[in-house]
Amino acid sequence: MRRTRIWALVAMALSAAVALTAASAAQPIEAGEAPGVLVSRQLMESRALGIGDLVRLSADPTGGRSRTFRILGAYEPTPDPMRFAQPALEARLHLPDLLALSGNPSDPSASDTVSSINVALVNPADADAFARDVSTRLPGTVARPTSAPDDRAGTFLVIERFHLAIASVTMLGSAVFLLALMMMLVDERSDVVGTLRLIGFTRRRILMQVLAEGTCIAAVGTAFGIGFALIMQGAFNRFFQWRYDTALVFLRITPGVVAQSILLALPLGIAASAIASWTLLRRHPLALVRR
Repeated sequence: MRRTRIWALVAMALSAAVALTAASAAQPIEAGEAPGVLVSRQLMESRALGIGDLVRLSADPTGGRSRTFRILGAYEPTPDPMRFAQPALEARLHLPDLLALSGNPSDPSASDTVSSINVALVNPADADAFARDVSTRLPGTVARPTSAPDDRAGTFLVIERFHLAIASVTMLGSAVFLLALMMMLVDERSDVVGTLRLIGFTRRRILMQVLAEGTCIAAVGTAFGIGFALIMQGAFNRFFQWRYDTALVFLRITPGVVAQSILLALPLGIAASAIASWTLLRRHPLALVRR
């Protein structure tokens, strides 16, 4: 039912654009008792419409069988990730007006035909059992829960897996780069580590100091990365919302994303410090001070 309604709105929106063009070149529209209609913000802005204007809408792309409506207001279309690059030129009508506009005059019973029905259950967990019962009692009727996966869910599942693969490769490359960087930093301080070993500092104490330093660096880096993401998400969303003229939120930093970032960044930073330091502490103190 929802998909049928969406396509009906799209068809109405496309025909509205044609009808509005034809109306501007035709004779002035008589007010009369024109029924009300809501138009999308994008359609109102693209056609320079206003509240109270009279427009003609038609379900026929040629503009035939058009009807006059009065604009009662504008609305922001529900963001759809599958159609964010397409302008939302839509209109919303009352059901009787939509049936009268899109109905088939040669088939008077067409407006009384129902192709799908939505049923709300008291207990949503009974959806599968209810669907099986309906299919058994009414052979030929297709009943399925609205939460069942469809093509849209499959598309987003593929995108999610692709993002997971890219993130995994990025994290692996970043971990190798971080380890190499920490080994270079530790190697530059070999003289200091060798001197500490010669004056009596144990490997354990030096290692704990290096781990504490690595933890601080990892914490500062994690905080900087999260702060940068929180600051940039607003600019990122505003740019793409302006670019595609939509209210769709393209990027959202949730507490779950922040927690996942912390759980990944801190252990990686600490592990890189520990590995780089241990490879240095295994060497003889005199070799560290180059004597």
